[in-house]
Amino acid sequence: MLKRFFGNKQFYKHIVLLMIPIVIQNGLTNFVNMLDNVMIGKYGTVEMVGVSITNQLMYVYNLCIFGAVSGAGIFGAQFFGNRDIKGVRDTFRFKVLFCTAITVLMIAVFAIFDDGLLNLYLKGESEIEDALGSLAAGKTYLAIMLIGLIPAAIVQCYTSTLRETGKTLPPMISGVIAIAVNLTLNYVLIFGKFGAPQMGVAGAAIATVVSRFIECTILVLYTQLTRHTNTFIIGAYKSFKVPMSIVTGFIAKGLPLMANETLFAAGHAIVHQSYSLLGYDVVIANNVVHTFFGVFSVVFMSAGVAIGIILGQELGAGKTDTAKDHAIKYITFAVMISVVIGVLFAIAAEFIPELYDIDSTATKLLATRMMQISALCFPLGAFANACYFTLRSGGKMSVTIIFDSGFIWCILVPVAFVLCRYTSLTIIPIFAICQGLDIVKCLIGGYFFNKGDWIKKIVN
Repeated sequence: MLKRFFGNKQFYKHIVLLMIPIVIQNGLTNFVNMLDNVMIGKYGTVEMVGVSITNQLMYVYNLCIFGAVSGAGIFGAQFFGNRDIKGVRDTFRFKVLFCTAITVLMIAVFAIFDDGLLNLYLKGESEIEDALGSLAAGKTYLAIMLIGLIPAAIVQCYTSTLRETGKTLPPMISGVIAIAVNLTLNYVLIFGKFGAPQMGVAGAAIATVVSRFIECTILVLYTQLTRHTNTFIIGAYKSFKVPMSIVTGFIAKGLPLMANETLFAAGHAIVHQSYSLLGYDVVIANNVVHTFFGVFSVVFMSAGVAIGIILGQELGAGKTDTAKDHAIKYITFAVMISVVIGVLFAIAAEFIPELYDIDSTATKLLATRMMQISALCFPLGAFANACYFTLRSGGKMSVTIIFDSGFIWCILVPVAFVLCRYTSLTIIPIFAICQGLDIVKCLIGGYFFNKGDWIKKIVN
């Protein structure tokens, strides 16, 4: 019985070696985002809220791009598993073209509707001066961040393709360098160190944009200089032609995934907007929770990415029985990790709010309790995340949408909307109810996983 859920030493070595660079890259990114958030919090709480609500909008964009490269990446991983380098090259080319188009569109939307979008999160009970200050800070931050969206999209195209071909180390190295640049410039520009002007939120945004251009340059140069091993890049820019089979395949399999990721992010943005109606202190506390959730959840979230890559390669190679057997063990592994991380998060939550210059003790306690509720639900999130990447590896898009964004919009968004607007409940019980709803998502994911429809090869 235990053999069904647990693998041998070699089994875990395989996934851990794939996970480590992803965990390091994503972990450092989230860690620096945390330090960025704390630095802005030290600069001013009003400014921190402005940056926080801007990042809610950036979250929607980031998941839209992630969905696009992941949707195409289903084919990239299976093409590579099938040793079809031309297929990998065509998939990469499609990612670049499609993600560039999305980015240009999103830049226009954010630039035109910045006031309206940011004001959605400043409708709760708060001092008018605080709300106006947060709006001004958010607009400043957003205007500069838009400059870095194009290189950020290109980074995602290169990173996802390199990972699909088994090269997780180069994206990690470029990410680490970019993070070091970002962190250094944050310190210098936010607070005006070493003779630089004190720029606050503008300095934080400039630091992020510069780091993204550097990361993009490193990845592009690395891939071009290692054409003998990264053969998918040879001739990738000689033509803008993409085989119709990939386009139609993306429309059938990848576009729903991109739509799912976008709807998922938009749904969570609406949930956070509902929370914001309960007061300015809730916006502050929720910013702390969201920031440190990213730091502590990165291990089991990265496990999901690794699961999707490994299973995609196995399915592409026609090893369907192996993929099914391994998927059960991988999901168990992700949940076990989440239990350990959840305990650490719950303990750390007692001390995390002290990193911020938050005057209100009540707001600090609010952040602590919300983080501990989140930590308690880590195993549910890990199971759901692992199921998501498993179902996606076989291109089962209709199921993925029902399981992921379907759950958000049909269950989580309505519950948060009603509880925040039409009940007298405070944020703690509302947050606990919304977090606990993940058990429904786990039941849906477990059902579709057991059906086994996801176990199939989708490339020739």
